[in-house]
Amino acid sequence: MSWLTAVVLGLVQGLTEFLPVSSSAHVSVVGQLLGNADPGAAFTAITQLGTEAAVVVYFRRDIVRIAGAWLLAMRGKVPHSHPDARIGWLVIVGSLPIGLLGFALQDTIEGPAVRSLWVTATMLWVFAVVLHLADRRARTVRSLEDLTWRHGIIFGLAQALALVPGVSRSGGTIAAGLFLGYTRESAARYSFLLAIPAVLASGGLQVVKSLGDAGSAADPTFAWGPTLVATAIAGVVGYAVIAWLLRYLSTHTFTPFVAYRIAAAAVIYALLGTGVLMAGT
Repeated sequence: MSWLTAVVLGLVQGLTEFLPVSSSAHVSVVGQLLGNADPGAAFTAITQLGTEAAVVVYFRRDIVRIAGAWLLAMRGKVPHSHPDARIGWLVIVGSLPIGLLGFALQDTIEGPAVRSLWVTATMLWVFAVVLHLADRRARTVRSLEDLTWRHGIIFGLAQALALVPGVSRSGGTIAAGLFLGYTRESAARYSFLLAIPAVLASGGLQVVKSLGDAGSAADPTFAWGPTLVATAIAGVVGYAVIAWLLRYLSTHTFTPFVAYRIAAAAVIYALLGTGVLMAGT
């Protein structure tokens, strides 16, 4: 991977990670259009650490407050029903589905069948329809203080759908939140918090795996230098996108993202059909 490609893919990752449009789909397609194969699961997971760092920085006060209440609840200093302590538990519980499924299905997820651009394009429009239905039927009356154990698990199961490229981690969890009656901003906030354990675990695992794979036969396309550059750029851009999206959702719907997903799916189908893009690596 060239340095220029890394810079472009870092920008793409940062711009799309928190929008309900699937960052993995965009990184894969743009990577090919720049003359490279699919950057791969390792590159994708590690660059996601950059955008997740943006989440940690942006929500640092919320994270410190939630973690503090959770620790106090563990020590019996505050009740486990305390709103922040409960959210702490729900982030942990909600992270279990994607963690367990990601571990159990790792080879399948990283294989050519799931990472095929035909699958990615299909998921783009399928979940555009899901997001549209969720947005139209949204009651938007619940806040994070209303989060229950059942809802936390549903959010977690929705997040696990993002193991399939094209679904979108934020798109899946936000759609679930809207179906459950949460405000758009509350659903987005919990989606971002819920992603922290999953992304840190996934990215950390890929870091460990890639320590000995850079440029080797195990992963000849992976290189640490460009990957770290892309990760840093993704983090800076991702921070700006979080701030913009939360302001946007306070007064707008997801209609533009629905339209964009359908258009993106149509473009990918066309590029696959004409041979401009290859379905797999």
